Amino acid sequence: MNSLFDIEHLSIAFPEEEKGSRNLTLHTVVNDISFSMEEGEILGIVGESGSGKSMTALAAMGLLSKDARILNGTIRFDGHEILSMTEEEQSIIRGNDISMIFQEPMTSLNPVMKIGAQVGEALKLHTSLGKEEIHQRVVEALKDVGLPNPEALCHKYPHELSGGMRQRVMIAQAMICEPKLLIADEPTTALDVLVQQQILELLLELHRKRKVAILFISHDLNVIKKICHNVLVMYNGQIVERGEVRRVLEHPEHEYTKTLVASFPDNPGEITTESPALSLQHVNVYYQEKNNGFFGRREHRQVVKDVSFSVKEGELFGIVGESGCGKSTLAKAIVGLNPDYDGEIALQDAHPQMIFQDPFSSLNPAHKIGWIMTEPLRVLGIRDHREQRRLVEEMLTDVGLDLSFYDRYPRELSGGQRQRVSIGTALLRQPKILVADEPVSALDVTIQSQILDLLLKLHQKKKLTIVFISHDLNLVRHICSRVAVLYFGELVEIGDVEEVYRHPQHEYTKRLLDAAL
Repeated sequence: MNSLFDIEHLSIAFPEEEKGSRNLTLHTVVNDISFSMEEGEILGIVGESGSGKSMTALAAMGLLSKDARILNGTIRFDGHEILSMTEEEQSIIRGNDISMIFQEPMTSLNPVMKIGAQVGEALKLHTSLGKEEIHQRVVEALKDVGLPNPEALCHKYPHELSGGMRQRVMIAQAMICEPKLLIADEPTTALDVLVQQQILELLLELHRKRKVAILFISHDLNVIKKICHNVLVMYNGQIVERGEVRRVLEHPEHEYTKTLVASFPDNPGEITTESPALSLQHVNVYYQEKNNGFFGRREHRQVVKDVSFSVKEGELFGIVGESGCGKSTLAKAIVGLNPDYDGEIALQDAHPQMIFQDPFSSLNPAHKIGWIMTEPLRVLGIRDHREQRRLVEEMLTDVGLDLSFYDRYPRELSGGQRQRVSIGTALLRQPKILVADEPVSALDVTIQSQILDLLLKLHQKKKLTIVFISHDLNLVRHICSRVAVLYFGELVEIGDVEEVYRHPQHEYTKRLLDAAL
């Protein structure tokens, strides 16, 4: 497969005066660098100020200042040599196939031009779309980057927006023509740590949705660790080390890389523990309810009302509320068992799995446990019977059951054993997200504890994201890090478990806790 983007033996210099004379000499800022990027790759370039990172990016965009001198090298995009192109030919690629976002959006956005016009400018240059079509694409682009009320935002000026909002506008502007390559030059350096995290998560989401390749330039190793697949280390205009991010940052070989790594505090917080595995935006869920009329007409009833929250990768997130509050209805919408909803449910996992309250009714009584647990393997395309049996027996061991259970029927198992089978069956689908809907409420207290311990062990071992739904507040406090409280289908409170339990804000939460604790 051909590379999307290639730089070979690139050298860039600037003229500067010799000390004590007016003679000009060339000072090399990028010195014979070569690298390539595949489609959909996220490649980091890291190094201190003056290492040549930004000059490399500007050369790729054809945005070097007039006094810059390209001494040697080639830059190819999608098989086309950029440096030999005319300015007009470069401008066709720039903004359309390759886009760039910069460190400080306030200096990059036109202060006297409204947001809508700036974001739509690339469409005006590169497409034949009419004014109304461009406006609709702009509104959609602003919505895609998580900006509220995009219609009104089109009529605002950059100074009316926060730093994080301006950076989102720049990303919308860069992505509106759906480029194949996005160059991000220190895009989070000027932002506070919380907004920085939001922007990184947004870039990863756009990468997942659009398959855009990202050249991510930064001096911050922690940021590079969170977002990049591979990394180049630049020092004095040269690439001194390259490779997979973890290998380079955890086992640096070049002395400069060792110094760079040592100068940054260790931050084990990967994007896998910070980015949302699950995100709900203004979700309303309905179901068809049969009324008592003569003809049994079904009513379209709303159960969940305007619910928004996100769950981080690897998090154990609780949802509590009394019966009928909408917990299970929301769970079924998340895993795709109830398609009757509006709003947005975004999942990193295409096949989230669910564990139900009653394991007996969720297991097919006509088949043995081995057949039941093999079913998700067949869905995954694993057809070899020996491999199927090996994987099922391995999972039986993981959930604390011996291999004899393979040939038993559900009716031969206790409630706790059936729930272990349900959990194992769900995990054989290899989900990243597990929704556990009242998974222990049908079990006695002793078995409850065993199943909870099992879920916690599997959560750690398989790095699962678990949404744990329960009416039992004590259970949620025992195992979850954050909790959301539902009341008559509405989200009335959300936060860290201990904070919500010790300092509840909503009257319903207070009543719920008073009744439970």
